[in-house]
Amino acid sequence: MEEVNTTRSRGFVEELIDQEDDFDRWYVDVVKRAELADDAPVRGCKVVRPYGYALWENFQASLDSRFKATGVQNAYFPMLIPQHMMEREAEHVEGFAPEVAWVTRGGKSDLEEPLAIRPTSEAIICSKLGEWVQSYRDLPIIVNQWCSVLRWENRPRAFLRTSEFLWQEGHTAHATAEEADQRARMMLDIYRDFLENELAIPVIPGVKSETEKFAGAVRTYTVEAMMGGKFWALQSGTSHYLGENFSKAFGIDFLDKDGERKFAHGTSWGLSQRTIGAVVMVHGDDAGLKLPPRVAPIQAVIIPIWRKEAERDGVEEHITRVTNALGDVRTFIDRRDDKTPGWKFNEWELRGVPLRIEVGPRDVQSGNAVVVRRDTREKKVVAIDQLEQVVADLLVEIQASLYTTALERQKAHTVPVTSLGELYDRAASNAGFSVASWCGGEACEATVKDASKATIRCLPFDQPSEHGPCIVCGKPGVTEAIFARAY
Repeated sequence: MEEVNTTRSRGFVEELIDQEDDFDRWYVDVVKRAELADDAPVRGCKVVRPYGYALWENFQASLDSRFKATGVQNAYFPMLIPQHMMEREAEHVEGFAPEVAWVTRGGKSDLEEPLAIRPTSEAIICSKLGEWVQSYRDLPIIVNQWCSVLRWENRPRAFLRTSEFLWQEGHTAHATAEEADQRARMMLDIYRDFLENELAIPVIPGVKSETEKFAGAVRTYTVEAMMGGKFWALQSGTSHYLGENFSKAFGIDFLDKDGERKFAHGTSWGLSQRTIGAVVMVHGDDAGLKLPPRVAPIQAVIIPIWRKEAERDGVEEHITRVTNALGDVRTFIDRRDDKTPGWKFNEWELRGVPLRIEVGPRDVQSGNAVVVRRDTREKKVVAIDQLEQVVADLLVEIQASLYTTALERQKAHTVPVTSLGELYDRAASNAGFSVASWCGGEACEATVKDASKATIRCLPFDQPSEHGPCIVCGKPGVTEAIFARAY
């Protein structure tokens, strides 16, 4: 195989700033240069480009199959919600009030009633559930919709915080509290499984504090992930047990087996496009993206290499043999003749394709191809008759390696702390997750947030048998909490 210069100085990624110099700038540049997203004319909104949307489609397909295996059915509800409907659940409305956008005119006329552009769909879905549910025989109802929502965002950042964003939101109604809570926990575990096994992102599952829970929920369950660079937290998926709160507000009651009318117990759960941002931050390096093979839009990019026009036909014929050998692997052949192989190498590294396959005249003569890993840049010369198995094995190895690397980072930067000074120092230096005992008091929680901007990310399900004194007030701790700054 002809040697080709692949140094970063040759072009496409030369302007990427190193992560350790300015992680936030690095993130913005990678999202744009890898063609995941672009600016939109409205502040706070982004255009999701085909490569970024292909990634989201793979997320959708993986999650959707998991949902349906547990009895979830997809539906769609309108994005416009009448004001009176939003106001029927006071706590919920109060929680979202600063973020809600309103439509007050239709065409040339003022509307009789303002319409909210959905910040989430509890109000409109629960109003319909109130009509659909009459008897215990109608339960459970388990619906999900893939859509976008709008929350007026003051600090926009591509994928992580945009005014309009893509997500799925599931909503259910159940006859009993036990069944509803079980569903909420089940959906959280689906998120955990998806994040860890598809996105190669380790997470810590747990429950939110009362201050941090979803507006109107009884309990909010969460999976928290640690990002790269600043080691901040990212809330990567949430599932809420709503109790009877929304049922009472929207009249979701039913005749039970015992002949009594009862209110249904509800849940809601969602995961959004911010998981694309998580993939960028958890796995990326100074050269750009590193995409997990299981969700990468392109798993292997094939680069033809020739120096003389006479070599071209032979290389193309060999590429056909390569693609036939790869079977179902998602491939792309970069035949652009206005770019050098080195330029292409840099571009596809930036875009995070797990494997690069180089095919040149020497490979034609030897019946081989050169396979290069994105994560380690290790090169391997592979015979065509072995290519299918070798590539399949490498994709599995890369997926596992990305997860292991992220897990080791999470463990290294998750540290028990016993003093406020240590917690504050770690928050100020973006050192990661600080684990401490907490008394459960909102005043102590607020003290930490006001002083350090660190919040309680979750109260992990995995708790020690005994707790020390609260890190703030010194009273007996009732739970272990993870404090961190978050995106």
